[in-house]
Amino acid sequence: MKKCWMFVLLAAVMLSHAGLAQDAPEPVYGGEVGVAIVAEPPGWDPSASTSQEIARVTYGNVFEGLVSINREGFIEPALAESWEVSEDGLTWTFTLREGVLFHNGDALEVSDIIAKFERAMDPDSGHTNSAYYEAIETVSGQGNMLMFTLSEPNASLLYNLARPDSIIYPAELTETQRSQPVGTGPFVFADYVEGSQVRLEAFADYYREGVPYLDAVTYRIISDPNAQLAALRAGDVDLIGTSLSPENALQVQADANLKLSQGSATTEITMALNNAREPLSNPLVRQAISHAIDKSVIVEGAMFGFGTPISTHASPTEPYFVDPNPYPYDPERAQALLAEAGYPDGFSITFELPEPYNIERRSGQVIAQQLAEVGINADVSVVEWGTWIQRIFLGADYDMTIIGHSEPRDIGIYGNPDYYYQYDSEEVQGLLAQAELAASEEEQIALLSQVAEQIAADAVNVWVMSPPYLVAARGDIYGYWESQPIVAIDMTEVYRAQ
Repeated sequence: MKKCWMFVLLAAVMLSHAGLAQDAPEPVYGGEVGVAIVAEPPGWDPSASTSQEIARVTYGNVFEGLVSINREGFIEPALAESWEVSEDGLTWTFTLREGVLFHNGDALEVSDIIAKFERAMDPDSGHTNSAYYEAIETVSGQGNMLMFTLSEPNASLLYNLARPDSIIYPAELTETQRSQPVGTGPFVFADYVEGSQVRLEAFADYYREGVPYLDAVTYRIISDPNAQLAALRAGDVDLIGTSLSPENALQVQADANLKLSQGSATTEITMALNNAREPLSNPLVRQAISHAIDKSVIVEGAMFGFGTPISTHASPTEPYFVDPNPYPYDPERAQALLAEAGYPDGFSITFELPEPYNIERRSGQVIAQQLAEVGINADVSVVEWGTWIQRIFLGADYDMTIIGHSEPRDIGIYGNPDYYYQYDSEEVQGLLAQAELAASEEEQIALLSQVAEQIAADAVNVWVMSPPYLVAARGDIYGYWESQPIVAIDMTEVYRAQ
């Protein structure tokens, strides 16, 4: 058995070490911090919905899993203090941390974890991303020992156990987690005012000594970026933890009372194309659309230079990042491809932008102008977030849309023909299957890089840019994450200096 007692290093190590730099003052206990977020989460259980708004509030704060991803991109122990893997890769044994309590006072039991993963393994249970657990044949345990028996080696298992989907809560409270989350994290879910804010309070019986520092955290839902900045300047919030607009970032830099950090992230701003709908089902049309878009103009004009153009579903922080760029900006080539596809005069298409997300809406407006220059009339409309989730993301009822895919290591979505892209490639599905059976991390990365190159060649979508992770904070706030190796606004080590 190979023992993994300390941290497991991901291939892509985050560049920043966040707000615990040497020049930061010593942590101080007490006080409260307000955090601005953009959209209202559709519930509070990250294993029941793929909305990243849930994870931003609850992952690492309210909920934890067996292992977690820390601010530097390492996988580290959480509810499991250690784990062992058999030589054949088919048996994973976790030693659970003792003395862990849920927020309702119940002790964490191995039965809670078994119930969790039995549900996660059932594709009909409503648990998100059951594909993460397909290789698990059985889950068993007693005392403080938990064992996964796999049907085949699974190179991504440990990483998947660190995702928000894999958080643990009391087995008997499964049905109430959407509205009344109960976890083991450093903060208790205390109060929620629909459409306004959610309040978390420090958990006195948290098993990690010395944290959290704060007494409470309030996440305020403020969709307008200018209103976010005004709230920060007025002291109504202390941190803008997501979707800071680039022009506001410049204003923060110029304000002596505020501070700006620019770290790495795993987000890909993606113009999604419905590959099952005409004319987008024609690969020549998708190629033409890619040739019609000048991504550098979008980064400069819509993002004030904050961001990196990309040509596939991989941000520069991902270990399998490649930038093949098979269809560079070339409007003349775009028009020739449209003619070849049977659309010499172009066509009209609907382009729906998600209502709360400023970067996506701004980028979408520029894209629509660029498409018009090659004869494609994009009928732009703004869609309320709940509608976007239900009709577009879950129902695949759309032509084109744009959204930031922020979940790390999520290139596996291109192996699911039912995903809202409606992309069905046996070649990509085969490469992804091989990647899960890879004997080494190097082999897996090479296979995932091939996937990235193939989806780029197939022009599945238009990947516009990878934006940086911009955080604005008041001058006395320290300890927050300055990079985002996983979707989270983790407040465990945040404090307000005296």
